Amino acid sequence: MGIEDKLNQAKGALKEGTGKLTGDKKTEIEGAVEKVVSKAKDSLEDIKGSVEGAVEGLKNSFKK
Repeated sequence: MGIEDKLNQAKGALKEGTGKLTGDKKTEIEGAVEKVVSKAKDSLEDIKGSVEGAVEGLKNSFKK
């Protein structure tokens, strides 16, 4: 999990909350989108790491 992605999730949540409080639908939606995109990027990085780990495990099992 990247720190940058976590910060972007928090930034998106704050922006979404600000939009809700001020009644600014555009800001609210932008914040929600930023939050979701950051979460998706974070999840993709986790999946990539898992796949790379599995590939390395398979490579090592064939070397033995």
